[in-house]
Amino acid sequence: MEDGSEGLAGTRVALVLGTSAGGVGRHVRSVAAGLVERGARVAVFGPAATEELFGFSEAGARFAEVDLADRPRPLSDARAVRRLRGLLRDADVVHAHGLRAGALTVASCAHVATGPLHMGRGPVPIVVTLHNAVIAGGRTAAIYGALERVVARGASVVLGVSPDLEERMEALGARRVGHALVPAPARGPVPGPEAREGVRTELGVGERPLIVTVGRLADQKGLPTLLDASAGWARRADPPLVAIAGDGPLEDSLRARIDAGKLPVRLLGRRSDVPALLAAADVAVVPSVWEGQPLAVQEILRAGRPLVATRVGGIPGMVGDAALLVPVDDAPALEEAVGRVLDDPALAVRLGAAAAQRATVLPTEDDAVAQLADLYRELVRP
Repeated sequence: MEDGSEGLAGTRVALVLGTSAGGVGRHVRSVAAGLVERGARVAVFGPAATEELFGFSEAGARFAEVDLADRPRPLSDARAVRRLRGLLRDADVVHAHGLRAGALTVASCAHVATGPLHMGRGPVPIVVTLHNAVIAGGRTAAIYGALERVVARGASVVLGVSPDLEERMEALGARRVGHALVPAPARGPVPGPEAREGVRTELGVGERPLIVTVGRLADQKGLPTLLDASAGWARRADPPLVAIAGDGPLEDSLRARIDAGKLPVRLLGRRSDVPALLAAADVAVVPSVWEGQPLAVQEILRAGRPLVATRVGGIPGMVGDAALLVPVDDAPALEEAVGRVLDDPALAVRLGAAAAQRATVLPTEDDAVAQLADLYRELVRP
């Protein structure tokens, strides 16, 4: 396979994303920078807040604001489709990230005049990466089910971040389905013992075990199950401290429950020193309801820490035998698995070594850009 650098120079690539405060925005920023380095003319279209957070322009891409919210809003969505229709008119290839961004992009391109490279050869190719599963029910699930069908029928290629998303698109009749690469940005070398001791001193844990979770305080992350399990850990002879790094809409409700139950859990807020925090952990826990290729899991593997995670989405394929996996929403199973690691130093060492080894085969940001560059070149110049 070629590295994508040849044949991409001058190609006009449009990247579309919706509201993002984390992984999707960082991934699009990484892709934009890598494509610019390979000579592509990159434009990014999304909410103004994404440019403020991720700095696409600083990566060499052109940015234009499009109001793509994280919830269906008929009037706003119609305006977004009209705006995208004009912005995408000259693109050689369009890549939308997320289900809503993908569906609105497909709608906007339905009648777009094609660019010079596509004269007489059909519409502009559309790639859609699905970064999340639909975990809602009722009317919301029905709406998102309709969006899935739009993407499956309208996209040239659909990339999924986990096997279940890929299987879903295949079942819906997508023309072509592939596996997306969404690597965590490299943060430098693993922190040494000084960083570990510094964090443990800051948290005041002393010789107590430290359990760390990193993630947004949102429904998808399974944090109520973590709190349920923490009540059991509190009854241990040497009760651990559970430290949760992140912020989000559940912060107030989680804090109220922690205070009411006098749980051994501390909300740390958003942290810039995640590698040091992980280095200080005796066990890292990912209790999510669903995940694709979570950046937190990749960072835990790179840190070489024992990991207990839920058996959902793309996690099993990412970790292999480098973690203990438990069912989703199963607090007793989570409590027992973490207890096994805390009680068995040999198991903790084995899991940590397996994590570090697994990290060596994780895809890199360059791998992800090369994959997309090859795909774009194939779609633009078949």
